[in-house]
Amino acid sequence: MKNKQLLKILIGVAWIDGVIQPSERNYLRQVAVMEKLDDDPEIKPLLSELKPVKTGECYRWLESYLGDNPSPEIYQDLLASISTLIYSDDDVDIQEAKLLTKVQSFDPTHDSHRSMLDKLVTGIQKLYHKAITESN
Repeated sequence: MKNKQLLKILIGVAWIDGVIQPSERNYLRQVAVMEKLDDDPEIKPLLSELKPVKTGECYRWLESYLGDNPSPEIYQDLLASISTLIYSDDDVDIQEAKLLTKVQSFDPTHDSHRSMLDKLVTGIQKLYHKAITESN
């Protein structure tokens, strides 16, 4: 069940920037086949890309998957899977960066060192956003 939920989240993450990139599509299909979910009646329509997954729905799936008190293992698996997907196309969109920040807020080992890292990541994201805005 957790694998199916995770795959749904990954599909939602792939849609978060409005389009599924070819490298993201390949990764999602590999995960679906590896987990034997490629013919699952709930997953198959999501993989077909006929209907985009809305951002709010992706965030709801994410919060449901993690719950109120995720274990470090579940959190790390989720973060690793999402990071692999996001970085698969060598381009981190603003929406993807926001999602990574949201996921980091669920870190069960969050401490003061982690807070400093979050501030650093947020600062980098702001600079990235400013650079993108100025270049357009």
